Amino acid sequence: MGSLLKIAAIAAVTLGTGRMDVYQLTSSNALTYRSYSGDSWSPSWSNLGGTFASIPAVVSTSNRVDIIGTGTDSGAWHRYRNGNSWSGWNNYGGTFGSSISLVSYGSSYLSYYGVGTDGAAWYNEWNGNQWSGYRSLGGTFSTSLSVVITVTVTVRIDFFGVGNDKSCWHRNWGGSSWGVWDNRGGSFISEVISITVSVNIFIFGIREDRAMWYSRWDGSRWSSWQSIGGNFNSKPTCVSWGSDRVDCIATGTDSGAWHRSWTSGGGWSSGWTSMGGDFSSAPTVVSWGSNRLDCFCKGNDDRVYHRYWSGSSWSNGWNTIS
Repeated sequence: MGSLLKIAAIAAVTLGTGRMDVYQLTSSNALTYRSYSGDSWSPSWSNLGGTFASIPAVVSTSNRVDIIGTGTDSGAWHRYRNGNSWSGWNNYGGTFGSSISLVSYGSSYLSYYGVGTDGAAWYNEWNGNQWSGYRSLGGTFSTSLSVVITVTVTVRIDFFGVGNDKSCWHRNWGGSSWGVWDNRGGSFISEVISITVSVNIFIFGIREDRAMWYSRWDGSRWSSWQSIGGNFNSKPTCVSWGSDRVDCIATGTDSGAWHRSWTSGGGWSSGWTSMGGDFSSAPTVVSWGSNRLDCFCKGNDDRVYHRYWSGSSWSNGWNTIS
């Protein structure tokens, strides 16, 4: 199971202005991380153990970090940090054939989603006191799922995945019940990813022409799929650092990273901008605030590379942090 294109080999999370954690797997599939604070990285990578089939998902809320990933035993494994104190690994079972997608809301809600070995979407949620236990949402998927939470009057959860028919399938929780499956169409060779921008939801994916395509929910309806071009060899990675800004980065067929941005007033930038590099993975991008992007990629030399956007330009070349 999985994307025909490169997936992410790095996980990253922001912990407030000027603070980040970056995660990668060792050659023995254990999880390690390194922290950035102020203007420098911690001296070395810290080993958190575990044995994972793919890079786990990481989220942060307040002063807490939660990590959930698919182990080589196909089960979901969870570890968290409160302040500076780490828990041990907890095994929540399950039989997953995909990476885990993880979302949080407020200080107490946490849920994770994955594709079971039966091809269906499964989830488990924490309400602040206990886990719900696994529930199936059905479907038949060929890639990992993408999940977003939108908060307006109520809390809305939307998740997306590529089915065995290569179409993007969608289902949402509207506050009291799950909606029906919605076939959004398309013919994708990558995972689809989703982000929220105010009341908007954007979905991105790479189709058989190797271009990036997107569709947008404006609060009342979905747009048709539109191509924004490019020639890619990885799934997209997109992030929003403001109510009217989207940045997309993906690895091209030249193994370099490429960037394009969108604003509500100006639409898409004139074209894709090369960021260079020689990468074996999809990029991972995070933002700790307005006018800041941090991009991480695994190089073909197996090292972790970092480049950042400071509001007007990218930093001078890629720097290795391993």
